[in-house]
Amino acid sequence: MHELVKLAKDAISEYVKNKKVIALPENMAAEMKGRAGVFVSLKKGGQLRGCIGTFSPIRENVAMEIIRNAVSAATEDPRFTPVRSDELEDITYSVDVLTNPEMVNDISELNPAKYGVIVAHGNRRGLLLPDLEGVNTVAEQLRITKMKAGINPLENDVEIYKFEVRRYF
Repeated sequence: MHELVKLAKDAISEYVKNKKVIALPENMAAEMKGRAGVFVSLKKGGQLRGCIGTFSPIRENVAMEIIRNAVSAATEDPRFTPVRSDELEDITYSVDVLTNPEMVNDISELNPAKYGVIVAHGNRRGLLLPDLEGVNTVAEQLRITKMKAGINPLENDVEIYKFEVRRYF
């Protein structure tokens, strides 16, 4: 297990069991020291169990983003009930560290296997990570992202950004 994923797992375990937020690791890996948007995803039995993240960095470093987003994925994802301590051994974790989003001028620049997307319309924004099972076309990726943002899937007057991730398991 990669140390970024171990940090997410430890943060969730401590919070779910003891309602305490863990401290930053003493000897942080290089990947933890920079600043980036981070998503933490939880799966149970191969099914999504929670996923929360930040589009761009809002905390001091990646480690702090992981700790906060891990706890949020386990306890605040509105699609799911909070993770219980008896579930912890059945959950698998992944951490996605995002590159800075780039504006897309033409959808031919997109590839759902390589790039995640952010769609914006007015004050609504949605994000979909790349390389997700069942999302094989740009059209499907954009439709899902618009729906997540509360944007009509037929709306074409949207800003589109792409980003890449480093995914850790």
